[in-house]
Amino acid sequence: MKPMSNPRVLAGALLVLLVAAWELVVRQAGISALVLPAPSAVARTLWTALSTGYLWPHIGATLAEMLLGLALGGIAGLAIGVALAESVLLDRVVKPYVIVSQVVPKLALAPLFVLWFGFGMLPTVVMTALICFFPLMENTLTSLRQVDPHRLQLFRMLGASRAQTLWRLKLPAGLPGILAGLRVALVLALVGAVVGEFIGASRGLGAVIIAAQGMMDTSLMFAALAAIAAIGLLGYQATLMLERRLLRAYADLS
Repeated sequence: MKPMSNPRVLAGALLVLLVAAWELVVRQAGISALVLPAPSAVARTLWTALSTGYLWPHIGATLAEMLLGLALGGIAGLAIGVALAESVLLDRVVKPYVIVSQVVPKLALAPLFVLWFGFGMLPTVVMTALICFFPLMENTLTSLRQVDPHRLQLFRMLGASRAQTLWRLKLPAGLPGILAGLRVALVLALVGAVVGEFIGASRGLGAVIIAAQGMMDTSLMFAALAAIAAIGLLGYQATLMLERRLLRAYADLS
């Protein structure tokens, strides 16, 4: 009974059940592979695309765009979040423009990015950075402003400078919220990379989906989606591991 109570075992069992139900429905209902391919057909296509090396350059391109966009957007989000948290005036002046940059649909901006930056990786990286910037900025801003006021008062009584208070109190105390924003930003970075590839990219999993749509190869579309899902899950797990390490290191220091 104990192994079955393991969440990972239950999650794996649920996946097997869903895939089996999908296979059964497709076979029994006689659904065309053009409309909905069976999981077995998707698995064969995915294996062929990986074993022949067709999919690896596209996976590499999507990963590079995602990580570059996450790095640029994450650094900007963290820096602006800290700046807004430390300055009420800056918050009132700058934040409306930040919100406007987020409410404008990114897909509507994609043709402009292609026009400004040309075809290739750069417009996709810019779009990805713009998409994943906001959650990290907002989480950083909120986390730094929710520090225990009693601890803030203690730092002031001890004569700590503004920089010392930020580095030794606010950032460590706000670390869980900031890392939560990083998790959201990573997922959005992958979405941004794929959506950016829909517009004018010749490489990447998004470009594979567009090409497969043109060839009416639904199995290849699902194979690319499976690769995207795997990248997202692995990236999310990596951020969870990073979060545990950083929080443990902070606990040891404190």
